[in-house]
Amino acid sequence: MRKILIFTASTGEGHNQVARALKNEFEAFGYEVVMMDILKETSKVLNLCIADGYNMLATHLPKIYGILYKWSDMKRINMEFNKFFNKLEYNKVYSLIQHHQPDLIITTHPFIIGVIGDLKKSGRLHIPFVSVVTDYEAHQVYIHEYVDAYITGSDYTSHTLVNKGIDEKNIYVCGIPIRQEFLTRKIYNKEDSSFTILLMGGSMGVKSMKKVLENLIKNKHLLRIIVICGNNKSLKEEIIRQYHHIQGKEIIVYGFTKNVPQLMDMAHIVITKPGGITVSESIAKNIPMVIPYFIPGQEEGNVEFLLASRIAIQVKKIAHINEVIDELIQNPKKLDDMRKRMKDLWNIYSRDNVIELSNMLMRKYSHERGMIYEK
Repeated sequence: MRKILIFTASTGEGHNQVARALKNEFEAFGYEVVMMDILKETSKVLNLCIADGYNMLATHLPKIYGILYKWSDMKRINMEFNKFFNKLEYNKVYSLIQHHQPDLIITTHPFIIGVIGDLKKSGRLHIPFVSVVTDYEAHQVYIHEYVDAYITGSDYTSHTLVNKGIDEKNIYVCGIPIRQEFLTRKIYNKEDSSFTILLMGGSMGVKSMKKVLENLIKNKHLLRIIVICGNNKSLKEEIIRQYHHIQGKEIIVYGFTKNVPQLMDMAHIVITKPGGITVSESIAKNIPMVIPYFIPGQEEGNVEFLLASRIAIQVKKIAHINEVIDELIQNPKKLDDMRKRMKDLWNIYSRDNVIELSNMLMRKYSHERGMIYEK
């Protein structure tokens, strides 16, 4: 039985979701799969600094996070970061790989790419290595000459890799892997007169969601607003306390929930932060997106992709969001056109292509000289 080792990290929940989706796909084809959070596995201190630091900066100090993100996207700065990270993780990661003896390594988080790439470059590893780009614009931290294949969510993403020096033949547009439940679409309440909005803000539940809701309840139309607050319990409690009964509006509030696929099926649009996974899930479900907030730096490329593809509308001032909602309600053809473009985009997705790519790489390496682990 072939063994796949999947590395992820908990900077937000998106990387873990992709890792779990891949794990399920490979296991369905009979592979043995080991999935691990590399920061938690190798260093509690590093995990605290990076994962918790990300959550704090992205949620409470997004402008500072955006500056750091763009700064680290410079090649020279990124090289220095990789040197520092490698000193801490190089031997620990190598020991984990030796222990598990995988036939293929996949990473859904870019921090580990430099370490595995350098292990391959040094000759200590001879294992195929695949990187899944979980945003629609590739950051410099994804770049390493010893990555055998990049899986991307769109041609747009692929172009950003090429612009950073990656050979086109190593890029595979297979779609960002997502849960199986997002790959089918069921329409609910066809006779329902309410326009249903799914309001989200990522796993951390950004506070700007409340400002959006404050404006939506003033909308003149009959609305059903499904609010998902993620792990932000205080936001959920605050919204329930203030908006549990608003005349002319049906407001349904969730905290963390695994029922997002079903809730997307109920919605006409999703108002959300454009994380790479949320974008992919929305495209798969053919749910047009409205973007009133995003994480600076990291999600700006996702916004550019959405706007270039004409499958989302950006609202630069939350106070103007009802103008967009009114336009979409009064002009349903605009929504239909966006859905058609989403369907065309999603035609690239194929889990079989990911499996086929992986098999091809494992055959190539085993034919060359087998799996080699050197001390």
